Amino acid sequence: MPLKKILLKPGVNRENTRYTSEGGWYESDKVRFRQGTPEKIGGWERISSSTFLGVCRSLWSWVTLGAQNLLGVGTNLKFYIENGGIYYDVTPLNQTNTLTNPFDMVSGSSTVTVTDANGGYTNNNFVTFTGSSANGGITLLGEYQLTTATTANTYTVVVASEATISIANPAVFTTQFKLANNVEVTLTSTGMLPSPFVAGTTYFVVSTSGYTFSLAATLAGSAISTFASIQSGTHTATAKASSTAAAGGGTVRAAYQIDTGEAYSVGLVGWGAGGWGSGAWGIGTESTQTFRQWSQRNFGEDLIFGPRGGSIYYWDATFGLIGTVFTVTIATPAVLSTTITLVNGMVLVLTTDGALPTGLNVGQNYYVINSSGTTCNLSATYNGAAINTTGSQSGTHKIASRAIALEDHGGATDVPIKQNYLLVSDSSGFVFAFGATEFGSSTFNPMLIRWSDQGDPFNWTPSATVQAGFSNLSHGSEIITAIQARQEILVWTDSSLYSLQYQGAPIVWSTQIVGDNVSIVGENAVAYANGVAYWMGVDKFYKYDGRTQTQNCDLLQYVFSDINKSQFAQVVAGTNEGFNEIWWFYCSGTSVEIDSYVVFNYMENQGQGVWYYGSLARTAWLDSGLRDFPIAATYDYNIVNHEQGVDDNATGTTLPIEAFITSAEFDLEDGDRFGFVWRVVPDITFRGSTAASPQVTMYLKPMQNSGSGYNVPPSVGGENNATITRTATLPIEEFTGQIYTRVRGRQISMEVRSTAAGVTWQLGSPRIDIKQDGRR
Repeated sequence: MPLKKILLKPGVNRENTRYTSEGGWYESDKVRFRQGTPEKIGGWERISSSTFLGVCRSLWSWVTLGAQNLLGVGTNLKFYIENGGIYYDVTPLNQTNTLTNPFDMVSGSSTVTVTDANGGYTNNNFVTFTGSSANGGITLLGEYQLTTATTANTYTVVVASEATISIANPAVFTTQFKLANNVEVTLTSTGMLPSPFVAGTTYFVVSTSGYTFSLAATLAGSAISTFASIQSGTHTATAKASSTAAAGGGTVRAAYQIDTGEAYSVGLVGWGAGGWGSGAWGIGTESTQTFRQWSQRNFGEDLIFGPRGGSIYYWDATFGLIGTVFTVTIATPAVLSTTITLVNGMVLVLTTDGALPTGLNVGQNYYVINSSGTTCNLSATYNGAAINTTGSQSGTHKIASRAIALEDHGGATDVPIKQNYLLVSDSSGFVFAFGATEFGSSTFNPMLIRWSDQGDPFNWTPSATVQAGFSNLSHGSEIITAIQARQEILVWTDSSLYSLQYQGAPIVWSTQIVGDNVSIVGENAVAYANGVAYWMGVDKFYKYDGRTQTQNCDLLQYVFSDINKSQFAQVVAGTNEGFNEIWWFYCSGTSVEIDSYVVFNYMENQGQGVWYYGSLARTAWLDSGLRDFPIAATYDYNIVNHEQGVDDNATGTTLPIEAFITSAEFDLEDGDRFGFVWRVVPDITFRGSTAASPQVTMYLKPMQNSGSGYNVPPSVGGENNATITRTATLPIEEFTGQIYTRVRGRQISMEVRSTAAGVTWQLGSPRIDIKQDGRR
């Protein structure tokens, strides 16, 4: 028989059996479609070796007036702003307390018990200590994570700090705390410690000076050198108290960051797990403790953000990413001087690596008054009295770069105390809170939309001359999310879709229901591309292009029969507009971590779109024109550029990306007779590969019939697979011309797979030499 061209329909279809899906593709991973044929997706590479703490759930990119390209990064533990591959911690503070002798040290232990009768802290929160004095050989300074809240008044921290190590004779360590000579220290590293230091070995402090010290192998021994050594990764030094010392540390300022959140949804069972009155008496019920989610948008060059169910915070780009150095006089009143322009009413948070004069405290909000440009007085309240300072001061002082609660800014009025989702309109600069505390009340209304005055994020008080306002939606029980679309803002509740449009005063913003009896799985489950909103519901996909519609999906059963419904809220949607794609990442099976994806390409198949799927773990995604590549967050606690290179470089070590696609079954005469394949003529391009001789493996998988499973052995006296290798690129691309095989079956499927680094490929129209071979 003549050669038979295998040219299959684009997209992967699993809505029926392998046999019924004849003429198409049935399985895939790390493969997309271009002009109707499959190709391996692009690679990814980390933006830097830096990492952040926690699982990232939110990304947002913007550019400041100073041309800084910034990226907001919200994790379950902290909030960062990335620039140049460095993650700057701008997590807001929750409270600051002055403590007296709060530290209890135990000889030989790295665990410190801290007493703070003010309470208000929980496990995994972060606290920063300043002003401490030595206790048990340790001066506890810097930031620590609470390991145990043992009582309402005490908690514990571990004396551990990131350490820089000089390659010198002797090696010098720099940490956030100060250590006395002879204190025991152990080292760990995410990479490699400089030789001869060994992780887990006990060393002893020598030659201590402030925040620096050297280490010896024995008590009071000689300092160890690292001359000509190499190192990598992040190093951590953990210190143990040299003596038992209760109630020490002197006068300490403790600045607590806002509460951390869960990394994923946690099931709760029993008394108190569900709402009041739910479940049988004495038995209780089940519910889910949601994980930490952030929403964020830039307001000009500044950033407005907040956790779901939490306050609204404002990061002011004026103070930079590392804070702004200032000096302050000891006078009546004190005069603060810096290099930036200060405006009356501006709120500042101060920090120091030494000591502020009496009258000023680290972590407390202060307001600018009597500004004359770069100098001003400070007040403890908005437009209050100027502060006087006394005593002495030391070290370098900075205006911190931390975000501050929006309601604490000078002149802020009626800011929602709590919100579920934030957005800044492209038109006229309104700040929206979706699900918010009601105006003039502390009652939270999950169906309420509130917005600030036009161009003023601090004024939320409606009046005849102010365009701040609110609107209560009626269809649903809570607002889930919202996006800016063309000339409207789309708002999803748990059962409906609304259009929010600007009308001007006195209505300001009007709402119109544009979709009812629809669902959405979470606040990050929607993406907007080419003028259309696409989102994942609880049992289907939808789109809105001026009309709400069910989106046809060839993978509907496959996705929704194997998705972890208890982790619906983790679903992340994003665009990859360079390839006309919408991606959804989700938790499959019983996994509580994202491990799978499904993609809709809205331009393939003559604009009808195609679907494909695979496995990949991404917790946040952003496709922004301000970045060279689409970016995503990983469980390696970093950000990666997608479509960069052809391999997996998420951790700095090049790994291959295994990619494959498998066809549905095809046959001769509807399987009435066996087909015998003895030759395959490949058609493939390795364009873009970096390997010298890139290759893929092509498999033919025969079956006795559509329900028999693959033949064992799969071939008849030969192999059912062969490697296709590129041997030249000029003057034309040359690769394996023919494959000889012996495969016999009523139905046959084809698979193309690559497993090596440096390989990318696009399949064309391979041909097979197949002939009839009887009925048995």
